[in-house]
This record gives sequence, C-alpha cells and structure tokens, in this order.
Amino acid sequence: MSEERAPFAGTIKLDVRDSVPDWKPFELKRAPEGAPNVLVVLYDDTGMASWSPYGGRINMPTMDRLAANGLTYTQWHTTALCSPTRSTFLTGRNHHANGMGVIMEGTNGFPGFSGRIPEECASIGHILQDNGYSTFWLGKNHNVPEEDVSSGGSRSQWPLAMGFDRFYGFLGGETNNWYPDLVEDNHFIEQPYSPDEGYHLSKDLADQALKILRDQQSSNPSKPWYMWFCPGANHAPHHAPEEYIAKYEGAFDDGYEAYREWVLQRMIDRGVMPEGTALTPFNPLPDDVSNAADYVKPWDSLSDDEKRLFSRFAEVFAGFSEYTDAQVGRVIDYLEETGQLENTIVFYCADNGASGEGSPDGSVNENKFFNGYPDDLAENLAMLDKLGSPDTYNHYPTGWAAAFSTPFQMFKRYSQFAGGTCDPMVISWPKGITAKGELRHQYHHSTDVVATILDVIGIEMPDVYRGVKQRPLDGVSMQPSFDAQPDGPTNKKVQYYSMLGTRGVWADGWKAAAIHAPISGKGHFDDDRWELYHVDVDRSESKDLAAEHPEKLKELVDLWFSEAEDNHVLPLDDRVAREQLTIERPQAEAPRTRYVYYPDTVAVPESVAVNVRGRSYKIIADVVLEADAAGVIFAHGSRFGGHALFIKDGRLNYVYNFLGIPPEQTFTSEALSAGPHTLGMEFTRESAGEHGESVGTCKLYVDDEVVAEGPMRAQIGKFTLCGDGLCVGYDSADTVSRQYTNPFPFSGGQLLGVAVDVSKEQYLDLELEAAAMLSRE
Repeated sequence: MSEERAPFAGTIKLDVRDSVPDWKPFELKRAPEGAPNVLVVLYDDTGMASWSPYGGRINMPTMDRLAANGLTYTQWHTTALCSPTRSTFLTGRNHHANGMGVIMEGTNGFPGFSGRIPEECASIGHILQDNGYSTFWLGKNHNVPEEDVSSGGSRSQWPLAMGFDRFYGFLGGETNNWYPDLVEDNHFIEQPYSPDEGYHLSKDLADQALKILRDQQSSNPSKPWYMWFCPGANHAPHHAPEEYIAKYEGAFDDGYEAYREWVLQRMIDRGVMPEGTALTPFNPLPDDVSNAADYVKPWDSLSDDEKRLFSRFAEVFAGFSEYTDAQVGRVIDYLEETGQLENTIVFYCADNGASGEGSPDGSVNENKFFNGYPDDLAENLAMLDKLGSPDTYNHYPTGWAAAFSTPFQMFKRYSQFAGGTCDPMVISWPKGITAKGELRHQYHHSTDVVATILDVIGIEMPDVYRGVKQRPLDGVSMQPSFDAQPDGPTNKKVQYYSMLGTRGVWADGWKAAAIHAPISGKGHFDDDRWELYHVDVDRSESKDLAAEHPEKLKELVDLWFSEAEDNHVLPLDDRVAREQLTIERPQAEAPRTRYVYYPDTVAVPESVAVNVRGRSYKIIADVVLEADAAGVIFAHGSRFGGHALFIKDGRLNYVYNFLGIPPEQTFTSEALSAGPHTLGMEFTRESAGEHGESVGTCKLYVDDEVVAEGPMRAQIGKFTLCGDGLCVGYDSADTVSRQYTNPFPFSGGQLLGVAVDVSKEQYLDLELEAAAMLSRE
C-alpha cells in the first residue's frame, strides 16, 4: 500500500501559545542517506558497432572516459524503436503494457498501442519525486500522444505531469537540430538564438542541463537528483558543426562492407564479441518478405560519385555523434568539478539500433521516407558539400545502418534481430562499482533500467500508487552484474520482442525470430517462418537451428504468444509508414472543414493543425494593406516540406515547397494596391502521382480575381515527422521558402486572420463569407 501520513501528535488549544506543533505529518520524504544522483544519457538510433568503447570508428571521448571508470555491457537490448523504448525507461514495464507498442504517430486504438501510459504503470519520475529526489528531463520526449502536442492540448502525459520538476526539449520523434521545436516545462518557446550565432540543439541542451544543475547545487546541494538527458542525436536529421564533420574526412572511404569486417575483428579483440563470431549477410530476408527500402547496395556496385556521397553521409553522422558526446562531456566535467561525479550513477546508452530510414541511397531530406517518396541520387549529390548544415535534413544510406549494427542482421525496426535491439550501454558509478574498465555479458533490456535505479537507491516500486494497484515491474535489477564476473549469470529469464509486425523472444540463452519485414504491408502473420538461435554461443544470430531443435522452437513460439497475451501485444500491425502515420485519431477538437487562425499566436503544431494533405484546399486571408506591406501571411512547415502565402516586393506569393525538391513551386501576383483585400489560393486535387502525391491545379487570388494559375503537386504525408508549426503573420524556425528569411513578420497594414478550408465549396463562394467573418473579429 502507499504510505499514509502520520497522525498529528501535537496539541491544539484556543491560543497558539498553549498549543504544541507537530511537523511530522507535513514533512516531505527524504531520499535514503547516501542515495546517488542519477544521470541517464539516451541517444537515438545507434548500433553497438558505431562507438569507440565497442571498437567502432566514431570517437566518443566522454563515453570512453565513463567506460574506463565503469562497465561496458555487450548484451543490453531495447524494443527496436524510440517511443516504446523510452516508455520502458519511464516505467520499467514492457512497452505494450505501457500502451506504447509503436511510436506516437502510429497509435491505432488498441490497448497495447494507445499511446497513453496507464495509471497502473507509475513513472520513475513520480516515484523518485515522492522519495526526495529532484527530477529533470532534457531533450527528446516522444511519449506524448500526438493529439496532445498543442498549446491547448491535455498536459496529462507531458513530462511535468509524469513526475518531472523541469523539462526543456522537444515532444516529437525528431526535430531539426539547427531549428528545433522547443518546449520549456509546459509551454512552447522559440529557440534562444540562431545557427548563425552558434546555435545547435546538443549545445543548448547541455547549457540548460548545466543551468539546472547549478540551480540545484546553489539551493539544495544535499538533495539527490535524477536527470534524463536525451539529445536529438543520433536520430536524423544528422546535423553537426563543420569542424566536427571534418574530423572524419576520408574515415569511411573503405565502405560499409569493409567497415563490418574491420569492426567485427576489433570487437572480438576487445572481448565485446567472442572469438569465432560470424558476420551475418547484409540483406538476409528473402524477397517475399523483404522491404525494398531497406535493401543495401553492394559497395563495389557504386560509382565513384556515389561512394564519395555515401562516405560523406557517414562522416556527418560521426561528427554529429562526437559533437554531442562533447556536450555531454561538459556536464560530466561539471559534476567532477563540483564533487558530484563520485556518487552519480551514469547510464550512457541508445534507444534502438542504427536507423535504416535513409533508403539505399541516403537522403538529404528524411521526410521523403515518411511520405513514401523515393530519394533522387542527383539531388543528393548536388547537396554533398552541404550535408549536416541547415540546408539539409539528411540521413545516411541503409548500408551504414547495417554496418553500425555489426555483426547482427538488419537494424532499427527489426525487433526479431539483434541489429534492431542490441545497443550500447555503459554504466559508471565510482562510489558503487569497484570494477573499472570491464565488460559485462549478462543479458539485459531497457525495462531493467528502472529496476536498477530503484535498487541502487534502496526504494521499491509501491504495490499501490495514488490509489491504483500497480503492475509489477517487468525489468530486473542490473546491480548484481556490477560486482559479478563478465560471464556471470543474468537475472533476466525471458524477454519478448514485437515491433511493426516483427517479433521474437529470448529465454535462457535461446532466441526465436519470426521472419517478417517491418511496415511491409504484407500481413499474413500465420505464414511467418520462425528461426532459432542459441545466442549464448552464437552472438550474431547467424546459425538457424530450427530444423535441429524443433521442440525448443515450439517452446519459444508458445512462450511468445503467452507473453503477447500478458502484455497486450496483439494485433500485429505491419501497415506501411504512410498508412500508419495518417490514421485518423481522436482529437480534443472535432474535425472540421474550416479552420480560422489569428496573428500574434504561437505556432500551431502539425498534430492539431488543419490537414491539407492528399486533398483540395483553400487559404483565404483578410487584410488591409498599406503601400509598403510585406511579410508572411501564412506558413506551415519548413524548407523540407511546407507551404506559405506571403507578400514580397509588393506582390502576393504562394509557395508550395514539395519535400524540399527544387525548384519551389511559386505563384506570384502583379503589384498589390493599398487598401482592404481578400488574398488567397485554391488547390484542386485532380489525381495521384506516381508515388501517391497529389497532382492538381493551383490558383492564386487577389479578391475575386485569379492572378496566377498553374499545375502543382502536393505531398500526402506529414510536412515533417515533428515539423515546424502553422504560423500566421510570421514564419517560425526554418522558413518554408528560400525567398525570405525568418521570421519575416507581416507589416505595413493589418492582418485580421486566415481561414483554411478543406471542404468542397468553391473559393469564390467562400471569399465573401470569409471576408465578412474575419472583419467582425
């Protein structure tokens, strides 16, 4: 049961002078004596073979430093995708039990995929708050339901409501590291300064972490704290200062196949992998279940230009990773300088395997992947020298995802293979771990982190929390491994895996894996063939023993179905990304055909903004112009996908930036006259293009006259997975059009409001109504 407050034991008389106080019922609980601080550094999208502590080519000085003073785990696993893994860090329960069987953008209305953590899974934030800890969360969230990511949305799953005293970061799955979508505590904010002034998200997060820790040290130095530090790295877009990218010039010119062979031997030499570990094939799935977008092109089949481009993609990724490690190093340095590092347990890890979302050719705009639109090699080559800069939203090719997941099969999203789930984990705690610079081969999982933290602090997850009976922790403490031998036994007995239609299960050193590609849209799960690996002796999962041990395979398959029932894993969902990302989900505001927006408000997040994708639409603005009127009337998205209505050089312009592919689709009027006007545009969708994009005709209007007209194509997926919001009277963060610089605020007149209509009514029928409606506001 939850602890009850002690009864008041003082004396109450009419006069306070005759009364005796008793503070005990009102005292806040203190943390156990000597309780450590906790710092969890959680990167995105990083295979174990990427980083230097495991033999990888990407230098991570801070992580190396922590590994030398602690333990490096070689069999630590995740769920294969970000929101699900992060939910296990929050609660210590399996991801489907948390309602997080998929990312927030793919929730589908079933118990294991609701996107809302149930009350029976109390968070580590709440438990530590109640036990005398300060709790801080920096960086990525991706555990807030998409419909709640708005100024007026429910705060019930935002970080502060989940037990965190402070939050500074972004709520979505990814963000532009040069122009991030920032939230501070419970409200949206603009970034503090621009990339031209030295801004990068990783640096900003470290700055904020140091500020929070200094505030804590100044006001409550004896109170322990928990900090979850979640940078945008290494998720796309891969952005880094040029000086860090330059460190890796030529480092990956040998190609991803050579890298796999090189790094596997390094891993064996370091003891990360046992002698004799086999290298698995690049493209292991048969054609009838494979996903063409995850195909790896042989390095020797590439042209010289392709090789240089592909190498550059890897150089940028490496620079991004090391630059962020340097920012984490600033936090570690501060803890050492202030004497806090000795009793701070640091977990340095990643949330899933390397990402294959960059397609076989890589991408200068990862948003194409989420729109089901192929990349263009010529376009990518044209941006080679700009990769990693604000001009790109880049992601490396699938070959590097496979290489950085060496020696395993596949990568992120593939939960049945270790390439998607076996990730780096270093734990350092000078006061509590006597072993230094050693490896640990015990099998563990992201569900085990909460159990470990509670164990080292000396507190337990309550049976009942806030009146709700709690689901027991699914994780086990890793603390017994701190003082064990590298090959000592693990407390873990079973762990199921399921993600985007893929599935597997590990138990007592054996693993069964269903052969199925994620988000392939193929279904027919009863037809999946199961493979069997004895991972205790075959760490790379290279030898299928299903034919030799059918009884063991059946035992594990039955175990998977038992775990699936206990954790709300069904139904399996392998629908393609575009289909999952565009599911209609319940909204606090009922869907409508007309949306009205006003100037001088914060950007409206894409999750709750009007959806013009895949349909006809109109934008109508009511304005009063002076002779020098200029600026943005309406903007939604960024240079990597979006559209904007603006006045420049006295003319009305509408730009649709289709997935950042040049040239911008631009429609321009003649010079505007001063006075009141209704300005707008109308897109009529006429058909679907080769890749499902909308194809139709755009008309630009000044009052009731068509002033420009022409063909236009529009994307049907999101402008970005967590894109720049909808703005009226300015353009926030990264601009939609290269024809102006942000924020390009509207000036020289009055902007009364903007209506966006997705009904089938004609523009001219709406024009008079909109003008009348807006003029009354």
